[in-house]
Amino acid sequence: MLDALKEEQIVNKVGGRFKLSTLIQKRLVALNGGSRPLVNINSDDKMKVVIEEILQDKIYLDTESNVRIVGETGEEVA
Repeated sequence: MLDALKEEQIVNKVGGRFKLSTLIQKRLVALNGGSRPLVNINSDDKMKVVIEEILQDKIYLDTESNVRIVGETGEEVA
């Protein structure tokens, strides 16, 4: 799962390495604060959850670097 971070696909999907690290960091904060995972995987590793959410296009950064959930409008996640 963490090998996905080494591939350019995930970097390009998010828009660059800086945006990827920002998205991961902000989503980890949200998960540690009690947000529910958006994917079902057999792991308690929150990093793996975030990577899978990105790969499944469940989360993204908006133009103001706020984490957004696909299909939802309104307040930011983190």
